[in-house]
Amino acid sequence: MPRLAVAMLSHEGNSFTPVPTDLAAFKSGTWVIGEAAAHAAFADSAHEIAAVFDFLAANADWSAAFLRIAQAGPAGPLPRETFETIAADIMAGLADGPFDAVYLALHGALLIDDEPRGDLELVRRVRAAIGPGVPLGASFDLHANMAPELAGLLDIGAGYRTHPHIDQRPTAARVLAILRRCVTAGLRPRGAIIGMGAILPSINMRTAEGPMAELEAFSRGLEAADPTILDATPFGGFSYGDSLAAGATAMVWRDGDPGLAAAALVAEMRARRDRFFIRLPSPAEGIRAALDAGRFPVAVTDPGDNPGSGGIGDTPGLLRALLDADVPVATVFVFFADPALVARARAAGIGAAIAGTLGGRLTDAYGPPVPFSGTVQTLSDGRFRNTGPMMRGVEANFGPTALLSLDTTPGGRNLRVIVTSLSRSPHDPGLLALHGIDVADIALLCAKAKNHFRAAFLPLVSTIIDTDAPGPAAIDIASFPFRHAPRALYPLPQA
Repeated sequence: MPRLAVAMLSHEGNSFTPVPTDLAAFKSGTWVIGEAAAHAAFADSAHEIAAVFDFLAANADWSAAFLRIAQAGPAGPLPRETFETIAADIMAGLADGPFDAVYLALHGALLIDDEPRGDLELVRRVRAAIGPGVPLGASFDLHANMAPELAGLLDIGAGYRTHPHIDQRPTAARVLAILRRCVTAGLRPRGAIIGMGAILPSINMRTAEGPMAELEAFSRGLEAADPTILDATPFGGFSYGDSLAAGATAMVWRDGDPGLAAAALVAEMRARRDRFFIRLPSPAEGIRAALDAGRFPVAVTDPGDNPGSGGIGDTPGLLRALLDADVPVATVFVFFADPALVARARAAGIGAAIAGTLGGRLTDAYGPPVPFSGTVQTLSDGRFRNTGPMMRGVEANFGPTALLSLDTTPGGRNLRVIVTSLSRSPHDPGLLALHGIDVADIALLCAKAKNHFRAAFLPLVSTIIDTDAPGPAAIDIASFPFRHAPRALYPLPQA
């Protein structure tokens, strides 16, 4: 009976946020070990690990050992101790082998505080532990910063094909299917990873339209034209991960030489480089456009503080613009992460008056705190299961939360703000539902979010307006202080 080892260490590291990713961040996110716990958490979800249960159901002669499965929301680099703790769990599980194949669910933009190519370090350790003959496969996020060396360590890799990411489960299924062929039919794929020479902004990287949609179509064409091409993935890269592997890449796996196909794909990427760079309106411009849209509800986003890109849930630019506009329609702002403010709201109770500041708690680099006064409207434990297409069925945990009305704040007469204890991506309507909010009942929904938000909310609003406010994930890549990324990468300033 072939035996499969399964492990996950998935994290998108932002080099420019003040918040590191410690072990507590993983334990409040995804922290699972063993088959029973993995089944309870993921079997009926859109998660990569759900694909393993699909694989086992379809291949009754296989068994699987579920090693450490760890995932945390995007934030700063992992302290070395955090990485070593998770890696030790994975290595201990591999020591219980032998295994016939190993599947890793990775991100591709993992940063350790002293090693900005964290995924490469982990894969090197796994390969050393299992030896050169055991098939090793990995799935990656579309926003992976792929080190070319990975192609020599893996036997197969694949990346998400959708942004917003709604295909984690089928991506893992592709990897598992190839691993099975490696074990049962002796398949030995070869991979190539080639950089395109640019760090791209992800705001214009959606796969429903635009340059990334065209690249995905080209990749599917490569696979259709040549059945020996097992997977072709254009990686947009993660804009805010400062490493030697920074930037967009093309990856191709083939039963044969992948070089020509990878070169063709990266040429298509280079031809579209400039189309990824766009201008966004300021928060004030975006709010004016939303009020003039003619049909509500309208969503206005702040991608510069998007937690899905390592945002901190703390920048005040969009809120300040809302108060300056004194919006005349019902508006909900999602969100600020401030556990102390949530604790004060819970102590005061529903209906109580409350005052303080919003934003600028962690740093004033993106603007000073915004004073407010208002009323506590609702409280929650911050937990729900995603119902939208992004990570459907997986539990979300924002920690204890509060919905505050800013009704006595100048400019805040129609404004309510959700405050959370943890900074998480607000891409699912479940967070609003926890606070009794139906999108159809409001006019403006303002969110610290970016493209993932669109998967669930685009059908619920008349339009989505992205804005450009200061934050650790702002659109102007060249303004960030890169230290490790090659200076030749466009659009970094040349030395």
